[in-house]
Amino acid sequence: MKEDATFYRWAEIPEEPLNPLFSRKMITGERVMLAHVIMKKGSVVPAHQHENEQVTYVLQGALKFEIGGKEIIIRPGEVLHIPSNVVHKATALEDTLDLDIFSPPRQDWLDKTDDYLRGKE
Repeated sequence: MKEDATFYRWAEIPEEPLNPLFSRKMITGERVMLAHVIMKKGSVVPAHQHENEQVTYVLQGALKFEIGGKEIIIRPGEVLHIPSNVVHKATALEDTLDLDIFSPPRQDWLDKTDDYLRGKE
């Protein structure tokens, strides 16, 4: 079991652009992943689902989620919990920075096989 703590600064983590409107920075532990998600206004994360539980905390801007036929708009200081395997879509209503937390870590993000984000569906 690893007992050492690891310190990070978001400013020192390289930004990974996936398409012209979407980029991210990631920190991954053994059982959790944090991601700064940077979306320009109009950026769309297509409908998808994953085994990972997701918590999205908006730091700046606004996101519209479409889940189960409902629209949910989250703004700075608001949090959305998405259970495992729930289909969801997100649209940036403004330039947005959010913190996404996934458990377990998103293997498709680590492997770079997340084609739905790269416009390669």
